[in-house]
Amino acid sequence: MYSVAGYCDRWSVKPGQAIRFMVSSTDDAPISLRFLRHLCADPNPNGPGLRNVVMPSPLDGTHPAQFQPAWLGSYGVAQRAVTPGATLGLGVTIWPTAPEAGMQSLVTLSGTGWQLVLGIDAAGAFAEIDGTRVSVAAPMLDRRWYDIALTIDATGSLHLSQRPRDPVPLAHETGIASATVQTLPAGACQVMVAAMPGETSPATANYNGKLERPTIWRNRTVDAVLNAQRDAIPAIAADLVACWDFSIGIDGYQATDIGPDAAHATLVALPTRAMTGANWTGEVHDWKHAPEQYGAIHFHDDDQGDLGWAPSFELSVPADWPSGFYSAEISKAGAVDHIPFFVRPTAARAALAVLVPTFTYQVYGCYVRPGRGTEIAERVAAWGALAQTPDMNRQFGLSSYNYHSDGSGVAITSMARPMLDTRPVQMSLMDPSPNGSGTGRICSDSYIVDWLDRAGIPFDVVTDHDLHEEGVALLQPYRAVIATQHPEYHSDRMMQALEDFQDLGGRFMYLGGNGFYWRAEPSAAAPHALEIRRAEGGIRVWATEAGESYQAHGGGYGGLWRRIGRPSHRLVGIGFSVQGRHLGFPYHFTGGITDPRVAFMLDGLDVAPGQVFGDAGFMGGGASGFELDSADVRYGTPPHALIVAKGIVIHPDYLPVNEDMLVIRHPRPHEDWSCADMVFFETKAGGAVFSVGSMTYVGSLPVNGYDNTLTRLTTNVLRRFLDPAPFV
Repeated sequence: MYSVAGYCDRWSVKPGQAIRFMVSSTDDAPISLRFLRHLCADPNPNGPGLRNVVMPSPLDGTHPAQFQPAWLGSYGVAQRAVTPGATLGLGVTIWPTAPEAGMQSLVTLSGTGWQLVLGIDAAGAFAEIDGTRVSVAAPMLDRRWYDIALTIDATGSLHLSQRPRDPVPLAHETGIASATVQTLPAGACQVMVAAMPGETSPATANYNGKLERPTIWRNRTVDAVLNAQRDAIPAIAADLVACWDFSIGIDGYQATDIGPDAAHATLVALPTRAMTGANWTGEVHDWKHAPEQYGAIHFHDDDQGDLGWAPSFELSVPADWPSGFYSAEISKAGAVDHIPFFVRPTAARAALAVLVPTFTYQVYGCYVRPGRGTEIAERVAAWGALAQTPDMNRQFGLSSYNYHSDGSGVAITSMARPMLDTRPVQMSLMDPSPNGSGTGRICSDSYIVDWLDRAGIPFDVVTDHDLHEEGVALLQPYRAVIATQHPEYHSDRMMQALEDFQDLGGRFMYLGGNGFYWRAEPSAAAPHALEIRRAEGGIRVWATEAGESYQAHGGGYGGLWRRIGRPSHRLVGIGFSVQGRHLGFPYHFTGGITDPRVAFMLDGLDVAPGQVFGDAGFMGGGASGFELDSADVRYGTPPHALIVAKGIVIHPDYLPVNEDMLVIRHPRPHEDWSCADMVFFETKAGGAVFSVGSMTYVGSLPVNGYDNTLTRLTTNVLRRFLDPAPFV
């Protein structure tokens, strides 16, 4: 486990603004603090060279620190108590996804000195009151709907019933049990849904699966409670104590109680909403058109939201700190963590902005890859890189590239936790090339910062989160914008802003691969959270369930931007077409490089069609590799776009993206789709776009001290893009 780790309360901050840092020290030992600006964050001693600039601040030095726990598991907690009285009826409808996983609480009522749990385990539904346990002994099937009800009358007679919505022959899913209990509910009750209060943690016995309409009644028989679960949402009646209707407020994290006391519940740790309920007919797939059919919430025992750690220190960013990549370096007794953040300018100071893909960082953050920490340990130690990885620290949750413990995909992630694989001074994977750095995310994007700094080209840094918040107004002051190595995830507002920037004559350079691919949307109620729904095609590790492709955050259709109507081809001329191992291959110039429209690319270069370049690099060993984008007019590549170079990769491990495979054979020649297309085209109002189409491209920028054909060509493009002279 980690020794020291932390996170901050935002991705970016302006000089003069404050940013808070939350730190956990496992043995309550104090920490040492300093701040670094990262020009090149690659720790590879055979790479371009780690370039960190120490940034003095009044906070430098030793700070007290304490251990702060990271809890897993989502649930709901009523914000006020309810009073059911001496005769209690409790009903709930569930779709369990791990019924065999042990004790899982569905609804817990706690009072002074007593506790009632309605839950499930491998034997089916049970009720437990202060140690008296009653079970129906009817095991549930995975991913099927059940109504569960219990009643207690004034004599202590308890009745428990479990009834499947669609019984399976010979499965014996129906169960009834009765008992007499000594402890009766009395007075006010605290209510918890999908978990029960823990002795040393906020919650325990977390439930896995969908849950809908937990309801508390007075003076009802067990059959009446069961029948009410199948009926329409009840109106306020004399015998209704509380009913949490999850079909209300689907885009937020409060569960509405329609009962007389309005005991609304706070949803903790980002459970997934906009889930089909037991009454979903299949006729409507957009929850906004029939919210009453989306009255379920999917809870998981490994969901995680804002950890809620206490702030350890707060930095007011000095006015003289330039825009760039930064971290708070926290350390103690040989352990170290770098908490990344980005300083953006108070107002634009340069003609160029580097757009940091913090949406993509967050979606990938905490990607648990079993064995990764052990795999890289020896090289990490030799390089002095950060040692901790998510597979070694699962208490910090999962990425949207993982599955939950119940086998469902992770749709929602939070930035308010340590993402130990999203750091500077870090290797992400074992690069097979001789001098490969194995970089990703912040470290690979720092190659762009290093190149610009060495070339003496002024730039500002802004983030995806800034772009979502401010729209095109964020980019308008800049003549050119660089999208970095892997800008995969964007919101609708961000895509519109990028289109608007180009329409206004902005120049756009896309120096990566697999970009502008999936939709991701933050929550208005919980801005630290991002949601994705992996609907239809696409290279993906999990897929949405039927009827659940519309996001809870904002209500838009999830999935590929190509399917939604905003293909990356239209924006940057190319789109994701092939994926393979982390290997790099060269580009070669095409006849397009001789077109007079791109003569500016050749300043200081003597090249010809067919000439190879980009055949070395610190990511896979070459500039064309890993995930590649190619041009395709059918998907929106502008007809006047020039392909000036191609990085063709014909390799058994490089396969086409799913969305292109309508039949078992690809519709295009192999060399037309298994390639990185370097594309240029002019846009409205004198603007232009330059795209390279490869995730390993930036790893070739530093080759030979940034003095090579690929880097010179890229620099020529940027200098022309910064020239105010219109392209057309």
